[in-house]
Amino acid sequence: MAVTAHRPTARKHQADAPGGRPARRRGRVQWKGYLYALPALTVLTVFLLVPLGQLVQISLFHWDGISASTWAGFANYTEIARDPQLRAGFLHSFVLILFFSVLPIVLALMLAAITTRASRLRGVSVFRALIFLPQVVAMVVTATAWTAIYAPDGVLNTALRAIGLKAVARPWLGDFSTALPSVGFIGTWLEIGLCLVLFIAGIGQIPGELYEAAKLDGAGLVREFFAVTLPGLRGQITVALTLTVIAALKTFDLVYVATHGGPGNATSLPAFEVYNRAFGTGQVGSACAIAVVLTAVILLITFLITKLQPEEDGT
Repeated sequence: MAVTAHRPTARKHQADAPGGRPARRRGRVQWKGYLYALPALTVLTVFLLVPLGQLVQISLFHWDGISASTWAGFANYTEIARDPQLRAGFLHSFVLILFFSVLPIVLALMLAAITTRASRLRGVSVFRALIFLPQVVAMVVTATAWTAIYAPDGVLNTALRAIGLKAVARPWLGDFSTALPSVGFIGTWLEIGLCLVLFIAGIGQIPGELYEAAKLDGAGLVREFFAVTLPGLRGQITVALTLTVIAALKTFDLVYVATHGGPGNATSLPAFEVYNRAFGTGQVGSACAIAVVLTAVILLITFLITKLQPEEDGT
């Protein structure tokens, strides 16, 4: 009986020993996890990493897309720093960040605070749906509609003339001083709905006890917003900032349809220059170099933005 009683103990020690069966099972489970991720990794490699490697390779050559290529080294990259048009394109992208990201986030924060307070009023849900509507409309349709609005005889100028502001009316997309801001305001109209949905969802996750405590302390609406709502939305603000900044930097179809980079190069952007050089002027190597630099800029800015993410959200 004594021997029988000690056998399970011996087996238990053997199973718990380093290198025993549980360790092997854990190893098998770990390898199974990699097998589950293998299809996604394969698709990522074939459709993202391999083309990205080819993009970098082509950027080191002078190539028109048809004839034989010649070695260029880093000449296509140094051209980005020397060419005023390319430098202006990157500068225009950073200007658009103000319209695509900063303004929508600020306005969406205000609207989210107001609509959550007035959630019991009729029509609030319809208002939210209308604000989000630009997100589900194709960009080509949006650009075409706003081109008609900004036209010399469009809705905007007609309204300005009707209220006695004829001197303000102008061809908004054809004026060097107003073309880029006009494109930017289209971006504000596009992105505000996305930011609003994110912030409303975030406000719903803030504990109600915090608002009750703020009211007991005598906080008004403004103080309550800055003391409770704004800190509670740090995670959502980081997500909104990431998405909208990327949208500003990679804008192409809006500019292509609305202005085609004009007037002159007033609305030229890196993504548009990639298309124009690859398919317009036959400078495929230069286009690939611009695309590589734009990708690096987006990754860098995205990495910096993620540093704003609250630690509790990242764990």
